[in-house]
Amino acid sequence: MIARLGKEIDNPDSIYYWAQKNGIPVLSPALTDGSLGDMIFFHSYKRPGLVLDIVEDLRLINTQAIFAKRTGMIILGGGLVKHHIANANLMRNGADFSVYVNTAQEFDGSDSGARPDEAVSWGKIRPDATPVKVYADASLVFPLLVAETFAQNAGSFPEPPPGA
Repeated sequence: MIARLGKEIDNPDSIYYWAQKNGIPVLSPALTDGSLGDMIFFHSYKRPGLVLDIVEDLRLINTQAIFAKRTGMIILGGGLVKHHIANANLMRNGADFSVYVNTAQEFDGSDSGARPDEAVSWGKIRPDATPVKVYADASLVFPLLVAETFAQNAGSFPEPPPGA
């Protein structure tokens, strides 16, 4: 459904437009959660026939993890999305790299608050990996992490074509 939205948006400023144009899957195991799910529900009465196959998304994310040479997880926040990404890596005996960025604490037993060593114990992160958890607001810290990564590797990227 997200690919269809990217096609219908037809807006080069949209990440979904470019993902669809380049055949890059965008998965949302929680697509029916919240107001979008409500709108799909109401739409189903006006125009029956729309069927969303959430299981197909799970098959795709798990298959991608299983057949990948190496995988890494950058988890911004937590909850359902963290669960599905980590669980896909369980199917391949763990992610090679992982970074968690959130403000959740372990004491309340939440999935978001779980430290990476919990994921290692389940096989979601490889035992020989060096996982990192950053206790911070992801919307503040992630752009800084990305900027620093690009700054440290400034000469490693090809120059964009003129006019890009």
